[in-house]
Amino acid sequence: MTSNTDRPERPEGFKRVSAALAERQHPREPLWLEATARTSQEAADALGVSLGQIAKSVVFRRKADDAAVMVIASGDLRVDEKKLKELTGPLGRADADYVKARTGFSIGGVSPLGFAPVQGEGPLVFIDRELFRFDVIWAAAGHPNGVFPMSPDQLVVLTGAPVIDAMQLPAP
Repeated sequence: MTSNTDRPERPEGFKRVSAALAERQHPREPLWLEATARTSQEAADALGVSLGQIAKSVVFRRKADDAAVMVIASGDLRVDEKKLKELTGPLGRADADYVKARTGFSIGGVSPLGFAPVQGEGPLVFIDRELFRFDVIWAAAGHPNGVFPMSPDQLVVLTGAPVIDAMQLPAP
């Protein structure tokens, strides 16, 4: 793991997230990982944290108006689309091209902030309440090698997104 300043030139998405964090006065710069962390498990392994501490960005395509809907979710759980569609209406899958066009990030590096949409507006963002099980969570910082830490409360402040119940909970 290295810091943001160890290498002078970083990809555009990482720079956008770094700028968005600085603008919002977040106390921690994003980190650049030596290993790519395209999945929640890869990120957890690289950081030495539990899978649930990875705040993954799951993007859907709202059928009514083709808007992007993003849920920031705990890496150890799956989004329950039935719960989510109660808030958004019917949803469809978002492919890699759609995610890139609507967030400005490639899958594996989708950050909860710092969007640069090419088409339409930025995504409608929600935060799942299961992230509040942890004191510290980690989100992608605009690139599969970039991550940044925060508390769940800081995530709410950084994004302005509402906290919802959108996860499939494991059977007892």
